[in-house]
Amino acid sequence: MEFVLFFIFLLLAIIHFNWVRGGTFGLTKSLPTTEEGELVLNPRKVDSAIVGFGLLLFSVFYLMRFDVLNIQLPSSVSLYLGWIIPSIFLLRAIGDFKYVGFFKKIKYTEFGRADTKFFSPLCLLIGILSILIQLLYQ
Repeated sequence: MEFVLFFIFLLLAIIHFNWVRGGTFGLTKSLPTTEEGELVLNPRKVDSAIVGFGLLLFSVFYLMRFDVLNIQLPSSVSLYLGWIIPSIFLLRAIGDFKYVGFFKKIKYTEFGRADTKFFSPLCLLIGILSILIQLLYQ
């Protein structure tokens, strides 16, 4: 399970770093819009970089859990991070009840369809796997 999460987070980090470099792969489907097509979010490159580094940190965290990296974190940091990660992604899967998540109202935009089909289920999967891993390590 740890290796699956490592790979998912690494792939997501690479996509975000690609956007920082000016790439457009998946960008239009990744940003929520109103029904009129107006962007709800207008992230800057620095925003994508911050998210990319966070995702990279999460991937390294699961490499440590997989015992590929022998980096010792204080047990409290490992405990908190082990619960923060699933919390972030479960909350993302639930969403904001308007544009994002399983309970969104705006469902039929390009983002809305991609979110329903891919993004929210992926976030739910990450949340569930992260919780299972955390419970195994307690």
